[in-house]
Amino acid sequence: MLPGVGVFGTGSTARVLVPMLKAEGFEVHALWGRSEEEACSLAKELGIPFHTSRSDDVLLHQDVDLVCIYIPPSMTRQIAVKALGIGKNVVSEKAATAVDSFQMLLAEGYVGEVQVCDVRVYGPSLLDRSYGWTCEDLMGGGGLHTVGSAIIDLLSYLTGTRAQRVHGLLRTFVQQNDTIRGIRRVTSDDFCFFQMLMGPCSGGVCCTVTLNFNMPGTFLHEVMVVGSTGRLVARGTELYGQRNGSKCEELLLGDSGRAGLDVKDVPLPHLLGLGAMVKALRQSFQAHQERRLWARGPVATAPTFEDGLYVQTVVEAVKRSSCSGEWECVEIMSKEPDPNHNLCEALHRNKN
Repeated sequence: MLPGVGVFGTGSTARVLVPMLKAEGFEVHALWGRSEEEACSLAKELGIPFHTSRSDDVLLHQDVDLVCIYIPPSMTRQIAVKALGIGKNVVSEKAATAVDSFQMLLAEGYVGEVQVCDVRVYGPSLLDRSYGWTCEDLMGGGGLHTVGSAIIDLLSYLTGTRAQRVHGLLRTFVQQNDTIRGIRRVTSDDFCFFQMLMGPCSGGVCCTVTLNFNMPGTFLHEVMVVGSTGRLVARGTELYGQRNGSKCEELLLGDSGRAGLDVKDVPLPHLLGLGAMVKALRQSFQAHQERRLWARGPVATAPTFEDGLYVQTVVEAVKRSSCSGEWECVEIMSKEPDPNHNLCEALHRNKN
């Protein structure tokens, strides 16, 4: 028996996710939006029977056992923690492209010992048409938070290691535009470049990531892994490989999932990743008769909240490096920080 679903969000991802859930047999019972108008409009469009702008109305809905959260990052934690606290299952941002074939070839030794990873993501602006969370760095906007976090998780998954030190540079080239002007300015990054040293201090994997969202037109996504005997590169949803000594690269996995999936404002790798995630969720819940129980197997490779903490720690280290100009260590916190830490620091500075 599949659990009933409550969806948080009315953006492009939520708009695509709901039909995918329904196609796999899930019933979507409730939708949350930042305003009643947003929630009502999308609920009518997608055929969802209940909508609200009050988060508790979804969390406490008697038919909702699985909560899918696709909202501004600054609001995600509060809702996820509350949902988990009352026994709901939670799926939260971010979803990345499916990389099973990539990982399988790495495990089989196609490239030998992994030495270097290089990622490039180019695309148009990530800003909303009006001023909102996507414009604010402190609210989780920008390329590093929005796309870089998924890339950090992807590289850790592919290499089986975690970042030890990082060095980064963030820039906001477009601070105002036709709809964001006057006293308001964009603080979220539209360009980001960072390096990660992963695994052991000596002999680890060197990773470089370039994110540029000042490129109108087609979204470009390339992930390359270079090793001692060859290289693998994913371009969009196609996977290529080339062994040392070979004169040309070979197509290892073609684009078989494009039909019927092109959606404006949502890159195809993200769409395919969402589709793979929803199928895995269905397989996981189908293994049990109780709606809140699930099997680990189908979602064994999905990132956990612990992985999310690691990714956010790397993001914060990259931001510190951009300010300091120095390499920064990635140190994952072992206990929850004091909520009054910033206030105490400010008081201490004022005393001095």
